[in-house]
Amino acid sequence: MSQSQVWLITGSSRGLGQQLAQAVLAAGHRLIATARQPQQLQPLVDRYGEQVVTVALDVTDAAAAKRAVHIAVERFGRLDVLVNNAGYGNIAPVEEADDADFRAQVDTNFYGVFNVTRAALPVLRQQGSGHIIQISTIGARLGMPGLSAYHTAKWAVEGFSESLAKEIAPFGVKVTMVEPGGFRTDWAGSSMSIAPIGTAYQPLFTPMLEYLQQHNGHQPGDPAKAAQVILQL
Repeated sequence: MSQSQVWLITGSSRGLGQQLAQAVLAAGHRLIATARQPQQLQPLVDRYGEQVVTVALDVTDAAAAKRAVHIAVERFGRLDVLVNNAGYGNIAPVEEADDADFRAQVDTNFYGVFNVTRAALPVLRQQGSGHIIQISTIGARLGMPGLSAYHTAKWAVEGFSESLAKEIAPFGVKVTMVEPGGFRTDWAGSSMSIAPIGTAYQPLFTPMLEYLQQHNGHQPGDPAKAAQVILQL
């Protein structure tokens, strides 16, 4: 990509989103970097100045998603690439899952993608160009114990995006799914909560959780390298 583009990335403050934000700016593109706590994005502003605009965004808020897209167009005149990256997963057996937590995960991981995507569509369609990149997971292809809410949302994103891609292709807008495996981010660390596991499920969950904790931070995936690949899509 030699020509400067305008990107909007959700969940830009850490993990893959943070690495991608840095890669986008280093490549000379302009960026709307969003996070629930935009003060965490100040280092990007300090380094890249007017090349980046930070925006507070809770992706579950459809009105806030529209504002973020409006800011992109108002500030930079267009929007070329949307990256739906914000998301998290908590662990609990289905039988013991907290209703509110299950719904909250689906709300962020699926409806958050829906909200931001739908907010961007009028701009991309009218431009006759654009690229929507959905950061999904290998877990959208296979299910693991304890992550039923996360998998539910990510499988929904896959179906949503397959349908969306066919709807907007005639307008010159494409959709790409990115399905990472294990990466060295805080997805399995501070971003994740683990519910107390009842006695009946402990034989299954205890070794799985021990493995997860032992290998967190040592996953084979490098988010900085992934960011460079995404940059070339």
